[in-house]
Amino acid sequence: MAFSADELRVLRRALAAALQPTTPTPEDVQECLRLAEAVDEASREGGRLRTFLLAELARYRAALPGSAAGYLERLRGALDTGYVPGPDDLAALRHLRDEPCGAVEARRRAGMLRRCEHVAELDVRARLAARLPARIPAPARPRLLALPGGRNDADERKPRPQPAKPESDPKRKVPTPAEIWPKRRREAPQVPPGPPPPPEEQHERATG
Repeated sequence: MAFSADELRVLRRALAAALQPTTPTPEDVQECLRLAEAVDEASREGGRLRTFLLAELARYRAALPGSAAGYLERLRGALDTGYVPGPDDLAALRHLRDEPCGAVEARRRAGMLRRCEHVAELDVRARLAARLPARIPAPARPRLLALPGGRNDADERKPRPQPAKPESDPKRKVPTPAEIWPKRRREAPQVPPGPPPPPEEQHERATG
């Protein structure tokens, strides 16, 4: 959309009034209204022109392969205005690529196919990204507080005491089973006392 010199002047004045609000004169209001009507008319005209170009593109696509030159020219113009090629355009370009033609025309058709595939891929990615929900950050996990008498972070950081290892003397020999469990000595059997000697023998032992 192009503006004339007078329209640009009115546009600058409208922007200045929006930044620094002042009381507009009746002449300024009329000029802004005329500019708004011209912009609306240009938008409608652009929509009508776009509809005409798309209809023209569809007619040339239906007449392929004889209308290959006109179809490629109109497709390039539609792409320059933001047109997203559909499945029909991609199928038509692939068919044209496989058709026999000169080297220059073959490169032209292949280049147009690559451009349309790239534009279509970007459009699909944008639509998928718009449908996916926004990622919600996970809530922060609350910190558990230690109860009185329990273990806390300081206790966790303290090194745990290691069990004392028995000191080993390399010079000390390993005790044998006989030293650990010594043999018990057998006690001599007790002889029961015999009958007392007669009185004469006791007297002789006593005097004797």
